[in-house]
Amino acid sequence: MSNTVTSPSVDAATATTAAPAPAKGRPASSYGAAPHDPSKPPVKRQIVCFSFYKVMPEWRRLPAEEKVAHKAAFAEVLAKWNKPGEFLSLTYSTIGTRGDVDMCVWSIGYAVDELNEMRSELMRTPMGGYLNSPHNFLAMTKRSQYQIDRPDESEGEGRGAIRPGGQKYIFIYPFWKTRPWYLLSLEERKRLMDEHIRIGLQYPRVKLNTTYSFGIDDQEFVVAFETNFPEDFLDLVQQLRETEISMYTLQDTPIFSCVRVPAAEMLDRLG
Repeated sequence: MSNTVTSPSVDAATATTAAPAPAKGRPASSYGAAPHDPSKPPVKRQIVCFSFYKVMPEWRRLPAEEKVAHKAAFAEVLAKWNKPGEFLSLTYSTIGTRGDVDMCVWSIGYAVDELNEMRSELMRTPMGGYLNSPHNFLAMTKRSQYQIDRPDESEGEGRGAIRPGGQKYIFIYPFWKTRPWYLLSLEERKRLMDEHIRIGLQYPRVKLNTTYSFGIDDQEFVVAFETNFPEDFLDLVQQLRETEISMYTLQDTPIFSCVRVPAAEMLDRLG
């Protein structure tokens, strides 16, 4: 799948409803990245973070007016940290789709320090004292070593940027390949990826954002599939399980099914 996200301004385009010819669809995954070509300008990579939060039961028992004030302060920080071209935070509800988390904040920026400061401000709000964060995935964008000969909407950005598409649902999970995968020749990995990509092209209504975590977090990749059609994603994943390359998957859980909503609505759904 290709690495596609924005310079952090939101692209409000929605997913295509009519499936075009498979050749115009998106590849299913990249799972690899090419080193920078010193003859070209350096790519400005993005820092990407998916933070999942669980509200404590005590918070739901607070007086209604106190909860309203808490949510307003939390939403104010999220709004402050939406800076076009610099820093973007998207909000999702996981109520009813996961038992261990209630909401997700997906942030895209250009500096770890900014991410650290933003999350610190969230935790300093009154609501921050009632939140746990069972899962947090940190990653960076990087040019794919597969698919680089294919036209892509982020080609002008050197594929160092992610462009959220505005779809209603996102499916996020950390990903690890087995060590034998990295011992294969590049030619063999590309051969295996060809089938993976071919299947991904059959699902043009599913957009994948692949980011890389080598050395900066526990996982090797974080993948985030955006779509308005959850059934397409389910069929895609089932079909990918049957590919030869799936033998080289070490782990691809936990999986988070998230509903994209404005910050105020995400917080209101907490209770």
